[in-house]
Amino acid sequence: MERVFVTGTGVVSALGIGVESSIAKLRNGESGIGSAKHFTSKYTNTLPFGEVDLSNDQLIDLTRCADETGVSRTTLLAYLAVGQAIDSSKLTIDELKSIRTGIISSTTVGGMCHTDELYTDANLKGEPSEYVRSYGLGEHTTRLIKKFEIGGFSSTINTACSSSANAVMLGARLIKSGRLDRVIVGGSDALAKFAVNGFNALMILSENPCKPFDKNRDGLTLGEGAGYLVLEAESVCQNKEKLAEVVGYGNANDAFHPSTTSEEAFGPCYAMQRALDSCKMNPTQIDYINAHGTGTVNNDETELFAFHKIFGEIPAFNSTKSYTGHTLAASGAIESIFSIAMMNNGELYTNLRCSEPLDTFGTPQILDYKAGVEINHIMTNSFGFGGNCTSVIYSKI
Repeated sequence: MERVFVTGTGVVSALGIGVESSIAKLRNGESGIGSAKHFTSKYTNTLPFGEVDLSNDQLIDLTRCADETGVSRTTLLAYLAVGQAIDSSKLTIDELKSIRTGIISSTTVGGMCHTDELYTDANLKGEPSEYVRSYGLGEHTTRLIKKFEIGGFSSTINTACSSSANAVMLGARLIKSGRLDRVIVGGSDALAKFAVNGFNALMILSENPCKPFDKNRDGLTLGEGAGYLVLEAESVCQNKEKLAEVVGYGNANDAFHPSTTSEEAFGPCYAMQRALDSCKMNPTQIDYINAHGTGTVNNDETELFAFHKIFGEIPAFNSTKSYTGHTLAASGAIESIFSIAMMNNGELYTNLRCSEPLDTFGTPQILDYKAGVEINHIMTNSFGFGGNCTSVIYSKI
């Protein structure tokens, strides 16, 4: 069975464009959360957001797609991150066109980030807007296939906030089973009135930048961004630089509530245990966890309970959502990219704004930047609405 390696990454978030600039800000404890400049909503003046500081026109220039019409902001962010990942992996046009190269992307809002146009179109008010086709979740994937000339299997995943983690898992399984040589996996989501109003109706948005795992946390901060990884089979990337190996993954459903996790954290526990079992790894081997860590009362309590149940002595952990906000479908891929960089750089980044850490289980949150740390195996958690929970394990090369 093929081993699966990460050979390229691309990311755009509230921290900026590209892995290196993002890591520099993580290292310095600089949050990208603040007032929105490009996203407009009745809540823009009262809520913070993790916004990508680029207008749609700037994104169009950067991605050289001025000749296309109806390109959603979600797609523009995806264009930028996928292009970075391809360049990072040094994929050739022949490799991209190969039937053995696939793409699995994910999104939760897709073109619905153009909410006003969506409302107008849905209510047949005037002529259809240029964004009509973008409302389908798979439309951004179709555009990615065309722009980058990807020749093999493609799919779009929407399991809410676990979407891009599930893209990583499916991509790795396709390679391990011999069906593909390489897969570009990840996700993209732009800020949308549709999403903001929905989360606000659940009363889980904080009026201040989120503070995951703090005793006084009071909700999450929505963000936007895109993250993509190039996964390749060992047989086709032997001479390439390898950033990490995808060694384990697990998915489970909490089956409790549409938007909260059970007190027993069945879904998170099963996801983490299945990830460990899939690579025959002992819990003590995990050196760091990038937690789902949304900053809501329910999520942080139940995730800590799950950590204690699976690990006993909990490894070092943080939530990089304290830097980017919650990027929905893109979060699993973005956080995987950050975690891989942490592992390779031997660094642990501060869990921002956690002044009174939850200490239910004496938890070892990362409250200060640490360098020179030996990190060999990392786990990332992504838990979505509907109880869909996914954990992925990466190992150092």
